[in-house]
Amino acid sequence: MAAMRTLGRSELSVSPIGLGGNVFGWTADEATSHRIMDAYIDGGGNLIDTADGYSHWAEGHTGGESESVIGSWLRHRKRRDDVVIATKVSTKPGREGLGVDNIHAAIDESLARLGTDHVDLYYAHFDDPDTPLEETVAAFEDVRRAGKTRYVALSNYTPDRVEEWCAIAAANDFAPPVALQPHYNLVHRQDVEGPGNRGEVAATHGLGLVPYFSLASGFLTGKYRPDTVSAAAPAASARGGWVEDYLRPECFAVVDVLREIADAHAVAPAAVALAWLRERPGVVAPLASARTLDQLGPILDALDLALSAEESAALTRASDLV
Repeated sequence: MAAMRTLGRSELSVSPIGLGGNVFGWTADEATSHRIMDAYIDGGGNLIDTADGYSHWAEGHTGGESESVIGSWLRHRKRRDDVVIATKVSTKPGREGLGVDNIHAAIDESLARLGTDHVDLYYAHFDDPDTPLEETVAAFEDVRRAGKTRYVALSNYTPDRVEEWCAIAAANDFAPPVALQPHYNLVHRQDVEGPGNRGEVAATHGLGLVPYFSLASGFLTGKYRPDTVSAAAPAASARGGWVEDYLRPECFAVVDVLREIADAHAVAPAAVALAWLRERPGVVAPLASARTLDQLGPILDALDLALSAEESAALTRASDLV
């Protein structure tokens, strides 16, 4: 069983790989989603991440579908105490932005869909330049003090805005955020690494990193090959259009190293990519989603897959060239 990790300066103990809920109710139907969550928890995972906006982009969807599926699983399985539930606010149609009234309405609606009286982690999903940050920070503190979330977190915030949020919280004796969710993976490191970037500000303020797009929208699974796809025509899938920037020789070179290491461990390339990211400075729990039980396998393998220092260094060298 994988060793749990403490998320930032919180008291939350989470598994080293989190399960992304963006596919629940979208490319994974309710029954399949329930089986995936069963297997993830039974395999040693405990962090389930969603958002009120998932999956409003799908035809006929309005957002909240993922939360509703997770809620039905919680009702049927009675396993609320076995999981750490994270959700987010600002993207659901009709609940856009981070205005005070919107936050208070959104958390109540999320809790109703999830069928719980609190979430463990409540994220500001995207910064809202149209709302004074002081108002947003105060609203999140109100939600926390009301017991509707245990902790506050940020997603997609720039380093400067993270600094501002933390300064406002400190000046008003509010609880600071405990986690930051950035875009981060072997072929997309620029948002997190380097002086003044998200990794540095997270370390300064004790925020645990919970990366999304950990598998680069499926590119790091190895399913894309230079002889079968091109930037003009990526393989057809629900996320096909999101990988176009990765269909370059230097990115495929990273996948070649992933495959070599994966073969040595008898696991899938995705497991290796997640294990590398899991051990990057400041990272607590990369997120990965699975629309089938087969796709969940590498996520479970990554919970405790141990790469050697040489293997991690080889991946980093290949990634440096991206």
